[in-house]
Amino acid sequence: MTFEKTPGGTYGQKMPAFAVSLMKLLNPAMVWQARRGGRVGGLRMVVLTTIGAKSGQRRQTALNALPDGERAWVIAASAGGNAANPAWYHNLAAHPDQAQLSAGGQTYTVQASQLSGPERDAAWQKIVAAAPRYAGYTAKTDRLIPVIRLTA
Repeated sequence: MTFEKTPGGTYGQKMPAFAVSLMKLLNPAMVWQARRGGRVGGLRMVVLTTIGAKSGQRRQTALNALPDGERAWVIAASAGGNAANPAWYHNLAAHPDQAQLSAGGQTYTVQASQLSGPERDAAWQKIVAAAPRYAGYTAKTDRLIPVIRLTA
């Protein structure tokens, strides 16, 4: 599998500048909660560590993941229905073989691959079944929300 970068959309949910700042401020607390095994909306929180596409710096992001077999997870680059893909998605696209995922007290070096076609659609349906709020994100944007498999 390859990582073919999906372009952003022409419209979508727009986060106000103060919300972006607030998210940056809250990210360390979310990472802490994820490391403690937290759940949000039916999905397990994990910590994804990527290498910045532009900066080359290590970046940690707390996000939701769905187990996909042994030592594999799927994640959706939903950004809450934003027109743009999240920053962590661009980092994974630039460095798909330099990511780590922390889940359940374990840290794994993972290989990121973007799903496409029927495989992507099936994974998306599993994500929506586990966390129905994701279904609403597709109505907020015209971009195809990328689904990524992380395999240890």
